[in-house]
Amino acid sequence: MAVSRDQKKVLLAELKDKMKSAQSVVFANYIGLKVSEVSELRRKLKAAGAEMKVGKKTLMRIAAKEQGLPELDDAALPGAIACIFSMTDPIVGPQVAHAFSKEHPQVSFVGGFFEGKMLSKSDAMTLATIPGRQVLLATFAGMLQSPLRSFMSICNNPLIGFARALSEKAKKTAA
Repeated sequence: MAVSRDQKKVLLAELKDKMKSAQSVVFANYIGLKVSEVSELRRKLKAAGAEMKVGKKTLMRIAAKEQGLPELDDAALPGAIACIFSMTDPIVGPQVAHAFSKEHPQVSFVGGFFEGKMLSKSDAMTLATIPGRQVLLATFAGMLQSPLRSFMSICNNPLIGFARALSEKAKKTAA
């Protein structure tokens, strides 16, 4: 089905808007997925604060160029491409797509944009495997607590030993 010029303008405007407001954009191949599987991926992305848009690569190139992002060439976008826009957290979209790709190997990363820079396939995979914000905050809090707990333990051990010695001495003198 051919897309009219007016429809292309609407799609281009939508892509530009999403690229402008997204914290990260990841490109993925999706060929081989059933319609129900694509719908499932879209639902999961939407629940996480991301969304997937499929469009013509020419429109993706124009939208990226007009947003001041690095230029996309044919080698960067092989095959049919879906754009995954992460609106709330830059790693949420790639993480959801990566988790989905474990059950559906048809989904594979091709590249993307993060902080105005072009991502390679391996960079996109790295972005997808970074722990989430909550996990990183919990790890950091644990790192902050660890020295304090160790110090507390060191301080308590001599006091506990001294208290036990006094208790034993008191038992012996009482008997």
